[in-house]
Amino acid sequence: MRDYHCLKKQKTTFFSSSLIPTPLSPIPSILFFLKPFSSNPNPNPNPNPIAIPKAKPNLSVFFSKCIDKSSVYSWNSAIADLSRNGDFLESILAFSSMRKHSIKPNRSSFPCAIKACGALSDACFGKQLHLQVLVTGFEPDIFVSSSLVDMYAKCGELGDARKLFDGIPCRNVVSWTSMMTGYVQNGAAREAVLLFKELLAEESRRGGECLVDDVAIVSVLSACSRVLEKWVTRGVHGFLVKRGFEGELGVGNTLMDAYAKCGDLVVARKVFDGMDYKDVVTWNSMIALYAQNGLSAEALGMFSLMLKDRDVMCNAVTLSAVLLACAHSGALQLGKCIHVQVIKMLLEENVFVGTSVIDMYCKCGRVGMARKAFNRMKGKNIKSWTAMIAGYGMHGQAREALEVFDEMQSAGVKPNYITFVSVLAACSHAGLVTEGWQWFNAMAIEFNIVPGVEHYGCMVDLLGRAGHLNEAYDLIKQMKVKPDFVVWGALLGACRIHKNVEIGEISARKLFELDPKNCGYYVLLSNIYADAGRWNDVDKLRVMMKKRGLVKPPGYSLVEFKGQIHVFLVGDKEHPQQKKIYEYLETLSVKMQEAGYVPDTTSVLHDVDQEEKETVLRIHSEKLAVAFGIMNTVQGTTIQIIKNLRVCGDCHTAIKFISKIVSRQIVVRDSNRFHHFKDGLCSCGDYW
Repeated sequence: MRDYHCLKKQKTTFFSSSLIPTPLSPIPSILFFLKPFSSNPNPNPNPNPIAIPKAKPNLSVFFSKCIDKSSVYSWNSAIADLSRNGDFLESILAFSSMRKHSIKPNRSSFPCAIKACGALSDACFGKQLHLQVLVTGFEPDIFVSSSLVDMYAKCGELGDARKLFDGIPCRNVVSWTSMMTGYVQNGAAREAVLLFKELLAEESRRGGECLVDDVAIVSVLSACSRVLEKWVTRGVHGFLVKRGFEGELGVGNTLMDAYAKCGDLVVARKVFDGMDYKDVVTWNSMIALYAQNGLSAEALGMFSLMLKDRDVMCNAVTLSAVLLACAHSGALQLGKCIHVQVIKMLLEENVFVGTSVIDMYCKCGRVGMARKAFNRMKGKNIKSWTAMIAGYGMHGQAREALEVFDEMQSAGVKPNYITFVSVLAACSHAGLVTEGWQWFNAMAIEFNIVPGVEHYGCMVDLLGRAGHLNEAYDLIKQMKVKPDFVVWGALLGACRIHKNVEIGEISARKLFELDPKNCGYYVLLSNIYADAGRWNDVDKLRVMMKKRGLVKPPGYSLVEFKGQIHVFLVGDKEHPQQKKIYEYLETLSVKMQEAGYVPDTTSVLHDVDQEEKETVLRIHSEKLAVAFGIMNTVQGTTIQIIKNLRVCGDCHTAIKFISKIVSRQIVVRDSNRFHHFKDGLCSCGDYW
């Protein structure tokens, strides 16, 4: 494809009777878009400015009835209106029709048509327009040149965009902003920040002339949110306060996002609280930032505050963010209420909201309800299918997940990178080694998707849990990408299950290098040593953790009751019902032992006597949460528990006994998967 300098060389040979020469027609890159408007797939053989098929019927009527074909101003109005309404292809067609009628464009003819090219990412047609700009002498016009910079950037042609930008003799804020935004859109955020520094230097050279407006500030803040360095965001924040931009709504929204992306939600909240006016974007941003960072309580609290603001109405983005918060916290009842609101607002057909509903039900333990919501969706995209596959997988229903995968392919939807992660994870949860290998190998061969570290992590987990530890280790050694802490962590977890000290030590050493501050790996290795009776090694690890300042994160369990989330820690003494809970657990413990329950003390690391170990097990957070749920709900109600860590072996056994004793279904979501306990059995088949 010709570069910018080649365009200038063609300037003298471009026009012939104001028509684009035949070598520049047709435009292959937009033929795909033009096919629906013509039964003839071949381009127009006439040497028109742009080879186009017959226009849409409504556009033809518009041309014939509403346009003064002899007036460039009438054509400009049509081009602009179509572009502003998002009818970008029709805007291009209108420009082409204007040239076909031999109407010479003026400075107002180009920006909207060029914008349409950028929206369609059609650099080929955009370069043809650039040629016309050169010939007609409008390149020095700041708005025309800025629109060209924007177009090249949106088409991924950053080199051409920068050359054009550097050639603008007297730049204004529009051209600077176009170039900065182009950098951001093409993943060159650092270059955007550096360009902003150039803009400030240009202000100084011009004697303090103000070249920065709120749009430029929004652009550089968008870059800050991608650079992910807090000091950069702070610097821009100080500048915008000094210039008086802090009251601008768009600036506040983007600043809030920039701080959050840098990991400082506290300052992001301060920015939010300091905004005099908040629109729906402001509220949505804060709710989404909390939800995406796992702060579900804060997200739901923010949603509650939003509902009190009578000047703002929630929309599809709001509901999607709230559903995400419900999914993370397991707030099923609130999630159901939001789903009702989705139906009332006629948003069930919105593919993003619909996918959020599916994800919420899956993560709240109701995969059947998720499937019903999935079936009601008429328009499903790849994310919808993948969410349903992942949902079945996390509930251990791998066969159902693979059936959905087959349905997706039959519907003509091609799986992507993330889809295969969900498929392999489903196979891992159910121990489907043969199927896992089948789809892992098919990724590159049939779908041209190179396996990434996530796929290898799933395969290592699948092989390791199935007891094929040597095969899993060999796969890591054969990886074409560098194994990360997820891959080695999967192998270490499998070594814990199968009590393999040798490979466990190899995995742990790698993990101590890759993620030295994660104490979970020390705990897993300690468990392996404890199983092997190597208490001296357990003590050494404990000392090592203490020297490195590592503290094991407390295990906690959540249970929803009457719309409120109750949190239980190990040995919790803070809950208002703690006395009744412990009394009830004692009663349950007697009945469990009568039914044959024997405490599994292998998960207790300390080398202490058996009685003390059993006492420690009895106060695990999931047992407290289960007892609370049973005590406070009517017979027949399903108990829903969320655990932040992997459920221990003893609690898993105990909850099986409890489900049979009290005739209740108990659903536990731990850090790895879902467990559905009923009649003394678990849906995982004791494979987790």
